[in-house]
Amino acid sequence: MSCRTPGRGAGTGANPLRRGADRARARWHAVFALACVLAVVCAIGTGMAVHAAGERAAEARARLLHRVTATTVAEPAGPEAARTAGVPAASAQATWRYPGSRVHTGPVPVPPRTPAGKAVAIWVDDAGDVSLKPPRTADAITLDAIAAAAGTLAAVVLSAGGLVTVRLRRIEAGSLRQWERDWARVEPYWSGRARPEQGADDD
Repeated sequence: MSCRTPGRGAGTGANPLRRGADRARARWHAVFALACVLAVVCAIGTGMAVHAAGERAAEARARLLHRVTATTVAEPAGPEAARTAGVPAASAQATWRYPGSRVHTGPVPVPPRTPAGKAVAIWVDDAGDVSLKPPRTADAITLDAIAAAAGTLAAVVLSAGGLVTVRLRRIEAGSLRQWERDWARVEPYWSGRARPEQGADDD
């Protein structure tokens, strides 16, 4: 004795009221959701790669320089064009020793409103001159990684969103054309225009 499961059609459980356009929309919505997940994964990977590369570059740069302590002899003269960790630096006259006991005097980057007599850390080259390109700070490297991750996330999501939007518009346009064709076939019967004409005595 054979049994049939109620509610199932012959060989398929598809909803007969669900059109092909509806299924296509659902598929593209799923594609966009998957793209968002992949965007997060790519953003995390990009951020970690940029952070690691930044740390390696900073370590390589640090091996070519020397970190010494300078003592300011005057207050900052004004802001410099360069920035330290994204914050405008000021320039103040200071003295320091390198190499050995060789004394140097000159402007060094310091935080704004640094008083005279303040000890500040600076980077110098083998000759003891202040480096114009010190190693990137940890904060700056982290900011670069965050910016790269955010850019990757935005690029992937916007690209996927644009593609899905174009596809959904095409599906909608095709759905409207199909609706017009179906209506053109049904409308004469629905309105009565396709029925036989009534007789003269019929009301």
